[in-house]
Amino acid sequence: MPRHHNKDTAAGGSQRQLRVGETVRHAIADILSHGNVHDADLEGHIITVPEVRMSPDLKLATIFVMPLGGRDTDIVIAALERNKKFLRGEIARRVNLKFAPDVRFRVDERFDEAERIEKLLRTPAVQRDLAPDSQDSEE
Repeated sequence: MPRHHNKDTAAGGSQRQLRVGETVRHAIADILSHGNVHDADLEGHIITVPEVRMSPDLKLATIFVMPLGGRDTDIVIAALERNKKFLRGEIARRVNLKFAPDVRFRVDERFDEAERIEKLLRTPAVQRDLAPDSQDSEE
């Protein structure tokens, strides 16, 4: 009886999904950094691509982007969506896959979450809890 292992339960997906996602991330970052997308809304923005998540069948790539400084995220996402067909073609040309993955763009929220946690750690209540207890050191 064959054993069935679900590789997709690991964080981020299977090894293949992670590898292809990283390849697509490099391709899209290269396209954006060289200014190959001619759109007035993208000019003047430096866009980072921290992560690409691939679907298990590798036919959908969710590309997480963040403009430098976190400004104009809605404008940048709209511009990338307008140029989706061009970007998909460029990815297909640069990444050797059986099918060119459909792409969708999302704002990367990790920076906001990290900042929120950092602010929480700086609150007086947390600082009080983190401070060494003077009564423990006397014993």
